[in-house]
Amino acid sequence: MQIDSYKTAFNDWFSDESIRNAIRESVALIASSRRMFFIGNGGSNAICSHMMEDFMKMAGKQCFSFSDPALITCFANDYGYENALEKWIEFNAQEGDVLVAISSSGESKNILNAVDAHRRLGGKVISISGFKKGNSLSAKGDISIHTEMNNYGVVECFHQVILHSILDEIVK
Repeated sequence: MQIDSYKTAFNDWFSDESIRNAIRESVALIASSRRMFFIGNGGSNAICSHMMEDFMKMAGKQCFSFSDPALITCFANDYGYENALEKWIEFNAQEGDVLVAISSSGESKNILNAVDAHRRLGGKVISISGFKKGNSLSAKGDISIHTEMNNYGVVECFHQVILHSILDEIVK
């Protein structure tokens, strides 16, 4: 049954010491940051919106997410979809901010461009990706957390659990 393989993967994944270390390192990075920015596409964007709210409300962090439909379509129209997030970061982020970049594939050009822009501004990056190990996004994070599965739904669920785990460690 498919659910048994997910249960095994979930247990193996969270018992992996490198994941536990990445969560601890993320807690420290977020604690030292000024503000947090969340970016993702599709289901990952929904996770960004949810986690922005939770980190703001529960951890008292000033947080932002590129999730307003009017703003997304404005920036995509004016700057091109691949550059929309990059321009949003350039307008809003500053040195000392942390960017949480989520991409199931780790290959979304608009996410990668935004990460590069955030780095140029002197910001730190937590990359959260899935699918193939060594994807482009995982190579760009100060802290990279990877879920090596090829199922969008499962990868997105892991990503949300990761972010809730980080938040739980911050507020405990």
